[in-house]
Amino acid sequence: MIIGIPREVKDNENRVSITPGGVEALRHEGHKVLVEAGAGEGSLFSDDEYAAAGARVLDGAAEVWQRAGLILKVKEPLRSEYPYLREGLLLFTYLHLAAAKELTGELTGRGVTGIAYETVERDDRTLPLLIPMSMVAGRMAIQVAACYLEKINGGRGKLLGGIPGVRPADVVVVGGGTVGTNAAQVAIGMGAHVTVIDKSLERLEYLEQILHGSLTTLSGNLRNVTDAVSYADVVIGAVLVKGAKTPHVVTRKMVETMKAGSVIVDVSVDQGGCVETTHPTTHSDPTFFVGDVLHYCVANMPGAVPRTSTFALSNATLPYVIELANRGFKEAVQRDPALAKGVNVYRGQITYPAVAETFGLPHQPLDTLL
Repeated sequence: MIIGIPREVKDNENRVSITPGGVEALRHEGHKVLVEAGAGEGSLFSDDEYAAAGARVLDGAAEVWQRAGLILKVKEPLRSEYPYLREGLLLFTYLHLAAAKELTGELTGRGVTGIAYETVERDDRTLPLLIPMSMVAGRMAIQVAACYLEKINGGRGKLLGGIPGVRPADVVVVGGGTVGTNAAQVAIGMGAHVTVIDKSLERLEYLEQILHGSLTTLSGNLRNVTDAVSYADVVIGAVLVKGAKTPHVVTRKMVETMKAGSVIVDVSVDQGGCVETTHPTTHSDPTFFVGDVLHYCVANMPGAVPRTSTFALSNATLPYVIELANRGFKEAVQRDPALAKGVNVYRGQITYPAVAETFGLPHQPLDTLL
């Protein structure tokens, strides 16, 4: 199979979909790999490293997209890349289609088969290709919040962990999954008082067992969310509904009760956001205020630490890429139910129910199309 690695075009997206080591593994399996020149620069991988691993480095994106049967990316195609989409193309990347109606239409209208990293799901309901980036984003969320709490950056002027005799910041994490767990872990380590809210009492019990420090856990009902947001210095949005648009757990009315200079970091913004007042921002222009509350809503947070993120992503995706390349799409998804759940669109048909339901469109189960 010919596998294409284009350079990412999203604002300040410095990750690349595969490392030179991953290219070497694909070449060992007998596949051809085309890499757009400069694709790895943001992650400090040179074109020479890719060439030494056996890739062919091409000057422009168009030839990579046109010649490859399988395109590996980090982020969803943007409008500038729509002309490259074509019937029969296999695209493997983060798609987040429930928050991207236009892209959904482009993929279906052009007959693309799209496998979304974020919906590849094992039998135990874990999301192996989402977890690494969720870990990065969760840990980054606290770094970001600590920075923007500083007065010079628009915040309340509080040190996240306080000092002896001075109260630390109150960090409220809405959602106790991978993002929320990693955010809570870092915030506790920095000395903050942390409240984690989740609907699952079993999850909260687990978090109390593994997280040690100034931690409060609360059941995710309306009253608890309302009260916690009102006293928070920092709110971390960490809600995930697999493959679907994220519900607004934190409402505009709740945000209006927050103190001036408080900070919201909505990590779930790439799926629509769990805070009603959020909308996607970029690394170039990451924040905005609603009233006196600072919002940070960058939709590709791990792109700010691309060296770490690229290794983590490539480690997770490579086994699936090898299966797709070795066996072809049909056999690979028939053999691996986790990979099959990652298929959001197949040759113009929506195959992921949550995406279809979001837009009121029909969907076809994948197994009826193969």
